[in-house]
This record gives sequence, structure tokens and C-alpha cells, in this order.
Amino acid sequence: MKSKAIMRTSLWRHDLAWAGFILVIAAIVGLLHHWPLVQVSWRGELSPYLEKRRAQQREVRFQGVKTVSLEQAYALYQEGRGTFIDARPADEYAELHISGAVNLPPDSLQAGGEPRLAGVAKDRHLVVYCGQASCDAALKVAEKLQSLGYTQVTVFLGGFRLWDEAGYPADTGK
Repeated sequence: MKSKAIMRTSLWRHDLAWAGFILVIAAIVGLLHHWPLVQVSWRGELSPYLEKRRAQQREVRFQGVKTVSLEQAYALYQEGRGTFIDARPADEYAELHISGAVNLPPDSLQAGGEPRLAGVAKDRHLVVYCGQASCDAALKVAEKLQSLGYTQVTVFLGGFRLWDEAGYPADTGK
């Protein structure tokens, strides 16, 4: 009986040793595979590096989407030449949004179009925005609107945060 207990303990230790060995090998392979990223991180440059990579990926993925600056978006707003589309979730929109904006999060768009844009001409200038510069929701909504036939779609990449910080008109509720 004692020999079975010793044998189980021996097998358990053997299995644990193999698991440890596999874990160490996986860590080494992971470090080698991501070594350039590890070096960037050690230099304390990880955030800027990742932001640069993210911007490059956004450029490639959303290359057909035009963008506008804060000044350009505000000029369109003042002239009444554009319909503003808020791509943030409904609760964020309800809290505060650009005055007159229509709430249209990416998940609300359907293959057949969006009822909230009924009556909006396909050639009307649409300015899509989300919460901040690092948000891709506005780009996704703009891409979808273009696929639905809207021809004058632009994205304000600064997002609502930049608009609000500039002190431009904002509203609560729906």
C-alpha cells in the first residue's frame, strides 16, 4: 500500500516537472518571438510604439474614409452643411453630445440601412465622431454609411472629448 502512494507521488512530481519544463520553453519561445517588443518596452517606449502601430493599421484598414479636423468639423457645424453622427453607445450620447447629432453606434447599423437616417439625402455631408481620437467606432460607422450609398461621409477623429474641451455646443438627452 505504501508503494502505491510513493508511486503516485513520484508520478505527480514527474508530471509537475514536465509541466514546468513546458512552461519554461513556452516563455522562452514567447520572449524570442516578441523580442523587438520586449526591447521597446524595456526602453520605456511601449505606449508611443503601440500608438504608432495602431495608427498605421487604421490607415490601411480605413483608407477609403476621409477625415476632418476640429476646425473643419466646427465650420461645417456653424454653416449647417452637415449632419453629425455620434457613433458612441446610447448612454454616452444621452449624457452629452454635439447639439443636433444623431446617435448611430456601429452595432445599430443593419444591412438594409438605418431608420434614424431616413430622409437624409445620400449626398448630404455626414460628419461621424466617437468619444476620442483612439476610438474606431466612427471609422466603422463611416465605412458602413459609405457602403449604404452615402457619398459625403467624413470622420472627425478628435472625437467628442476634443469638441467638448474646445467649448463647442453640446446637448444632453435625445
